[in-house]
Amino acid sequence: MTGPLRERDDAQALLAAETERARAGTGGFVLLRGATGTGRTALLESAVEHATHRGLRVLRARCSPEDTSVPLAAILQLLGPVPDFTDLAPGGDDRGSAARLWRLLRSYADEGPLLVAVDDVHLADDPSRRWLLEAARRLDRLPVLLVVTERSQYDIEPRPAGLTQALSPSLVRTHTLAPLGDAAAARIVREAFPGAGPRWTAQCVRAGAGSPLLLHALLDDLGGVPYPHGGAADAVPPLPATCAELYPGSYPAAVSWWLNSAGPETADVARCLAALEQAWPTGPDPDPTGPATGATDHPTATPDPVGPPVGGGAEGRTGPSAGAGAGADNDAVAGAGSGVGDGVFVGADAAGQGGLFAGGGILGGRSGPPADADAGGRDRASGGAVACGPGGPDGPSAGVDPGDPGDPVDLLAEAAGADPARVAGWLAAMTRLGLLRRDASGRPRYAHPLLRDAVLTGWPRPRREAAHRAAAEASLRRGGRVEAVARHLLRTPAVGLPWALRVLRDAVTVAVHDARPADAVAYLRRALDEPLADDLRQRLLTELGSLEYASADAPAAIARLAEAQHLPADPRNRVRTAVALGTALAARGEIRTAMDVLRRTEGRLAGHPGLTRTVQAAGALLSDEDLATRQEVYRWLCETGERSPEVLGTAGQALLVRYGATAGLISAREAMARVRALLAQPGDPLAEPFLLGTAAAVAQWADELDEAERLVERGLAGQHPALLHPMQHALLNTRADIAAARGDHARLLPGGPRTGAAASRTGPTNRDAHALMALVHTGRTEAAGRFADAFDLRRAPESWELNRFLYARGVQRAAAGDTVGALHDFLECGRRQAARDVVSPVVTPWRTAVAECRLALGGGQEALALATEELRLARVWNTPRTVGRALRVLGTATGGRRGLKLAEDAVRTLRDAPVDTGMELTEALLAQGRQLLAAGERGRARDRLREAAELAERKGAVRLLALAGQALRDSGARSPATAQTGSGALTGSERRIAELAAAGRTNTEIADLLHLARRTVETHLTSTYRKLRIRRRTELPAALGPRPPGRT
Repeated sequence: MTGPLRERDDAQALLAAETERARAGTGGFVLLRGATGTGRTALLESAVEHATHRGLRVLRARCSPEDTSVPLAAILQLLGPVPDFTDLAPGGDDRGSAARLWRLLRSYADEGPLLVAVDDVHLADDPSRRWLLEAARRLDRLPVLLVVTERSQYDIEPRPAGLTQALSPSLVRTHTLAPLGDAAAARIVREAFPGAGPRWTAQCVRAGAGSPLLLHALLDDLGGVPYPHGGAADAVPPLPATCAELYPGSYPAAVSWWLNSAGPETADVARCLAALEQAWPTGPDPDPTGPATGATDHPTATPDPVGPPVGGGAEGRTGPSAGAGAGADNDAVAGAGSGVGDGVFVGADAAGQGGLFAGGGILGGRSGPPADADAGGRDRASGGAVACGPGGPDGPSAGVDPGDPGDPVDLLAEAAGADPARVAGWLAAMTRLGLLRRDASGRPRYAHPLLRDAVLTGWPRPRREAAHRAAAEASLRRGGRVEAVARHLLRTPAVGLPWALRVLRDAVTVAVHDARPADAVAYLRRALDEPLADDLRQRLLTELGSLEYASADAPAAIARLAEAQHLPADPRNRVRTAVALGTALAARGEIRTAMDVLRRTEGRLAGHPGLTRTVQAAGALLSDEDLATRQEVYRWLCETGERSPEVLGTAGQALLVRYGATAGLISAREAMARVRALLAQPGDPLAEPFLLGTAAAVAQWADELDEAERLVERGLAGQHPALLHPMQHALLNTRADIAAARGDHARLLPGGPRTGAAASRTGPTNRDAHALMALVHTGRTEAAGRFADAFDLRRAPESWELNRFLYARGVQRAAAGDTVGALHDFLECGRRQAARDVVSPVVTPWRTAVAECRLALGGGQEALALATEELRLARVWNTPRTVGRALRVLGTATGGRRGLKLAEDAVRTLRDAPVDTGMELTEALLAQGRQLLAAGERGRARDRLREAAELAERKGAVRLLALAGQALRDSGARSPATAQTGSGALTGSERRIAELAAAGRTNTEIADLLHLARRTVETHLTSTYRKLRIRRRTELPAALGPRPPGRT
C-alpha cells in the first residue's frame, strides 16, 4: 500500500530547485539522510520521476551488502554495462578505473543534463564511495545532479563515517528526513480505512511508530483481516493482539528488515528491550485517545500473555516481624529474607466471601533476618529493604537505585551484553524517532504492543529466558524492587539458587498485601519450579491453593491443596492445609468430602489434642453449609459438652454458646459471660480464630457492638493473608452484621457487579442479603428488585446464607408491595431456620415479618400468635433490639388500648437501650404514630411521626422517611416530613457559602466576594454545620457531597 509522500515538501522543493540548476548547466550534490523506514527510497523515486519529466537523463544504482567486495560495483551499476570493466577484480588499479569511469560520466553529460541517483550509499564499496566524493567536487562544472540516499541512524555498533564527512559543506546540500508526524500518519490511515474511528486510528499511528514503511505494511496486513459485521462499508478490522494474526505478514517482515538493517548488536538490544518490557508493570496508556477500537468499537486485545500485570505496590518487608506499609508508587525491595506483610485483600470478594484476605494478618512461618538487619532485612533508616545479590545475604549489597525501574539502561545493557553508553544513546534516538515512547514512570517502551511483538518474532525462547535471567540478576545486584526482579524470573526456567526462591516469596508477600491474588499465584507457581524440600513444597502448595481460590480458580485450588495434603509436613502445617482444603470444598457444596478430609486429618493427630480440637472446630463451622451434616456435628458437640466440655476446647465451647443463642436456650447476658470467660483462657493459636469469630458473632447478637467490632478486627488481624480459612468469611459477615445493626447503609450497599470467585457461586451470601436490605432502606426499590432477581435461588445450595437472603428478599418484596411474595419468602426462611434449630429472633426475625404480612392480608389471629411467640423468644435472649421489635409488631397485631400500651413499651425499650437502635426505634415510632392516629390522638401521633422522620433522615433510611411523611400527611399535618439535615437541606445561599469555605476561603474573603456582611457569612455557616452535623470547617468537603440536581 503506497501513496503520496507526506511531510516531504521541503525535500521535494530542494530537489526541484537543484534539478533546475542542473538543467541550466550547474551541477550539484544532494544527500538525503534518514533512519530506516523513513522513506528515503520513495523520495529518491520521486526525484527520479520529476527529473525524467523535466527532460533529464537518469542514471541509477542501488547499493547492497553483497557488492561490497567488488570495487566500483556501485559505479558500474550506475553507468550501465561497460565492456572495459568486465574483468575488474579486487585489488586492481582502482585509481585508473575510476578515471576512466569519470570520463564516461562526462561523455554522458555532454549529451545532456543528468540525474545520477544512488540509493543506500552506506552499503557501497569503498572505491565507489571515493569515486562519488571525487565526483561531487567537480559537479559544479557539469549539468549533473547527484542525489544520494544514506541511512543515518544510531546503532549499538558504531557505523563508519558518513559519505560526506570529508567533504566541504559548501559542496553538498544535506536533507535529513524526520519521522512521520501523527497527523500525517492519521491521514494515511483514514485514507486506507475511511470508516476508522479516532481511537482505532490513533492505535494504528502508534503501531506505525513514525515510520512510513511500518505504517504502510501494517495497513497492508489489516486489509487482509476479515471485517466484522459482514464487511459493512464503514467497518474496520479489529487491531490484532499479536503479529501471528496479521496476513500476509508485511508488518512483521518490515520490522524484521528494520532490525537486520541495524545490525546484530542493535537487533539484540532491541529484542532484549522487548522481552524486558513484558516484565514491566503495565501502566496507564499515555495516549489520550485510549485503547484502539474501530468505528464499531472493536476492542484492541493487547494483554501481556505471560505474567501478572502489576502496578506500583506497597513496599515489601523482609524481616519476619516487619509489617508491610503502603506506598503510592513503591514496590518491595528484593531482599535475602522472606517477605512478611500484614496486607489484606480489603474489599476483594473470594467465592462470595468478600475476600479471602479482608483483614490484617502477618504472613509468618518463614525464616529471615531480624527486622533491623543490616543486610537482607529491614533498613530502619531508609524504610526499605536492602537487596542482596545472588550470593545471598553474605554477598555484597547495594541500596535502592532511585532510577530503577524507570531508567533501565544498565539493566538492558547487561541483559544484551552491550555498552551502557551506546544503549543510552540508542534509547534516546529511538524515542526521538517514535519507535519508543516513555510511559508515565519514565520507562522507554515500544510505541505499541504489536510493534513489540514484531520485534520479538523469531527470537528463540532460550535467548529470551537468558535475557530475563540476566536482567533479574542485574536488578537484584542493583537493589531493585522485589517484584521488578520476580517479574523477570517468571519468564525463566528454574534458577536453582537460593536467591531466586527468596525473591519470588517476597514478591508473593507484596502481591498479597496489595490485594493482587492473581499476581501472587503467578509468583508461587514459578517458585514451585525451583528445587524445594518436601516440607517447604507442602507449605507453598497450601498457600498457592489458597490464593488460587481467592482468584476464582476453585478447581485448581482444590487440586493444589489435595497435592499438599499428601506431602510430608509437621502436624500444624497439616492442619492448616486440611482446614484450607475443607473450606474450599465446602464452598463448592462438597461438604461431605470436606468433612472426610477433616476426619482423616484428625485421625493422624494422635498426641496433639490442641490441633485435634482445632480440626473439630473447623468441622463444626463448615457443617453450617449442610443441614444433615450440621445436625450430626452439633449433636456430637452437645453430647460431648455435657460430659466433658474440656475435650472441646475454648473454640468448641464457644460454638456451643452460639448454638444455644440461636436455639433460644440462653440469654444474651449469660452468653456474653460464658464467651468472655472463654476468651480469658489460654488457647492454641490455630484455634484462636474460631474462638474470636464465634465470640464476635455472639457479641453482635447481644448488642455489644463495640466489643464485637474489636473481636472482628482482632480476628482479621490474626489471619494468615495467604491461607484460606473459614473464619475469614465468618468475621467479614459479622462485620457486615455490625454495620447493619448500626444502620450504616452506606457500608452495606453493593459496590458493583459480582466479580472473581464471588461471581462463580450460584448462591447469594450474607453480605448480599445486607446489600439488598440496604437498597430497600435507602429507597432504591427498583435497584433492590434487580439485585434480588440476579440470583436464581432454585439453584442455590442449602446454607444459612440462603436463609438470610430469603428474609432480605421478603423485606424487598414487602417494600415493593408484593405482600404475598414476601410472605412466601418469610415462611420459607422460617421453615429452613427451624430445621437448623435456629429459632431465636436474634438472627432472622421471620415471625414478626410474617405477622406483618398476615396483618396486611387480613389474618389478624395468626399474626397475633406469631408475634406473641416472637416476644417470648425475644425475652429469652432479652436485648432491647429483639424485645422492642417484637413488642412493636405485637402491639400492631393486638390493637386497641393494649396495643397502644405495647407500642409505648416498644418505644421506651428501644429509646432506653444502651446501644444505637435507631432503625428499630424509627419503625416503633412509626407504628405507634399510626396506632395513635387510628385512636384519634392526632397531636401525639404527629409528635411520634415527626420524631420517626427525624431519626429516619439521620440514618439515611429514605423508605422510612417517606412512610413517616405519608403518615404525617394522613394526620393532616401542615408540614409533612422533609429533609432537615444533610446536604440536601441546605439553601442555595448556604451551599454557595459552604462551597467557598470548603475551597479554603476565609469568612472575610467570602463576604467580600459575595458582597455580604461577615456576620451573615458566619450565620449561614453555623446553620450549615448544624444541618450537616459537623463541627469543623475541614469536614465541609466530605459532608457537602455532590450538588443536588437542579441547583445552580
